Amino acid sequence: MMKMLLRLLLSILLGPRKDSDLALENLALRQQVTAMKRSIKRPQLRSRDRLLWVVLSRFWSNWREALVIVKPDTVVRWHKKGFKLFWKFKSRRKGPGRRPVSREIRDLVRKIAKANAL
Repeated sequence: MMKMLLRLLLSILLGPRKDSDLALENLALRQQVTAMKRSIKRPQLRSRDRLLWVVLSRFWSNWREALVIVKPDTVVRWHKKGFKLFWKFKSRRKGPGRRPVSREIRDLVRKIAKANAL
């Protein structure tokens, strides 16, 4: 499913502009229908549904017109949340870090620094 979706998105993005807009709108509406069929009262969106809308919002200028089941502000919020999660993951601690320096060494470095001001 995801491979087919990625292949479709690439062909749309690299294809002619008018056809790609129509194809993206078709993809967006099909996704919304699928989400509506999965739910009873309120649409239950999965992570891949959200990811699709974030990707569409980045590459398709008219994405707001095809959006029916959520507000456009929600898609922007998902995008910001994903960006925050990405950088949180990127900047996490990867190991134990530097070993602590003993008190004697720190005092010695400070003493040498005072003695040699330049």
